[in-house]
Amino acid sequence: MSLVANTGKLAGRTLFITGASRGIGKAIALKAAKDGANVVVAAKTAEPHPKLPGTIYTAAEEIEALGGKALPCIVDVRDEKQIQKAIDEAVKKFNGIDILINNASAISLTGTAETDMKRYDLMHNINTRGTFLASKLCLPLLKESNHAHILNLSPPLNMNPYWFSLHVAYTMAKYGMSMCVLGMSEEFRQFNIGVNALWPKTAIATAAIEMLTGDTSSSRKPEIVSDAAYVMLSKDPKSYTGKFEIDEDVVKSVGIKDLAPYACDPKNANNLLLDGFLDDPASLLHHQQTVSSASIRRYHTTSANYKDKVTLLVLGNVNNLLPDFFLDLPGHQTQEVKKSEPAGQIPELFSVINKTITPELVKKTQAVFQFNVKGKEEGIWHLDLKNGDGACGQGEPKHAPDATLTMDSTNFADMFAGKLKPTTAFMMGKLKIKGDMQKAMKLEKMMKSLKAKV
Repeated sequence: MSLVANTGKLAGRTLFITGASRGIGKAIALKAAKDGANVVVAAKTAEPHPKLPGTIYTAAEEIEALGGKALPCIVDVRDEKQIQKAIDEAVKKFNGIDILINNASAISLTGTAETDMKRYDLMHNINTRGTFLASKLCLPLLKESNHAHILNLSPPLNMNPYWFSLHVAYTMAKYGMSMCVLGMSEEFRQFNIGVNALWPKTAIATAAIEMLTGDTSSSRKPEIVSDAAYVMLSKDPKSYTGKFEIDEDVVKSVGIKDLAPYACDPKNANNLLLDGFLDDPASLLHHQQTVSSASIRRYHTTSANYKDKVTLLVLGNVNNLLPDFFLDLPGHQTQEVKKSEPAGQIPELFSVINKTITPELVKKTQAVFQFNVKGKEEGIWHLDLKNGDGACGQGEPKHAPDATLTMDSTNFADMFAGKLKPTTAFMMGKLKIKGDMQKAMKLEKMMKSLKAKV
């Protein structure tokens, strides 16, 4: 659902988009195609993936069906020869390149001990090195264009150590892309090349996310990012450069007021899973003040330096506050929103869980979970949905856990009560997961059945 109207400003322009066979990259390509743009679909997917639909060839067909021209190229951004070959082919077919979009990226939200070096190298070689390399190789052609842009799908730079602490390797790799923006925007200013970054405010529903979590109901469609990218790429690169933009802010700047159509599930339009790397300091309301709206979330866009801005983040009421990432307020890491809780909430919770275990649930889940609970009700609990008729209770499981989850007792109770999704908790750093990530995410579906009983 695109809400930003096409203006024709990209007509005849040539876009080189990495990772354009699906997801956000393809959405940007299709938006540009409606202007009659030329698109180099630079991605690895030449053969269909068993679980992820889309190849460079199917993307090219969709681009041309909308009025654009496409050049599908097999490109692994780690391979300099493959990038250069695609650039050479673009010159032969389209006589140059006007816009480079560094979209290809790899992700692993793991801590230092859990990040193997193969995964570390993959993220840095694709995210940081791939972005630098594609920009370097496209530079001679961008210098020749009178409307040259580089757009990186990367977050605003923020040196708060909290975000680094969650997954150092991934943060470094994504910030590498953002540092390319910071440096190249100044370096290439003399050539009238605009270099900017774009980052989604919320989770975006892509095939990869759906495969990982099995749920996109708390996400927005890729079209909000492609609409924002279109607005940015339509601006004059001579004056528009060095920006770290948020998709929602960009589309609002051109008059889009109702963002609900971008939501995958309109019912969740005000209760979306927020993305990381965004400065949104939260200020708590007076404990007696009520909030009528279902959800209030506000951001301010940041660059390398930003002014502190205290904004409100409330879910439902002041007793159900959901702090966002990078809350740069004194003591944020150590202060928690306090709630009155009945003593022994977790034992009661597991009593309810025990009554919901069925052979069908065991057969469907096939996983053993260990919960290391911290805080007020510190202890170890387990949920076996793999062996026999299933079991749960206090202490370590009899069988080796497939996933070990560590979190505070308050957040733990909220998670099983349906107030806090495991995916949200994990991305916010409230939940640490060791072991099989996909099996850990199966808890989210199971918790939906518990919500009415807890």
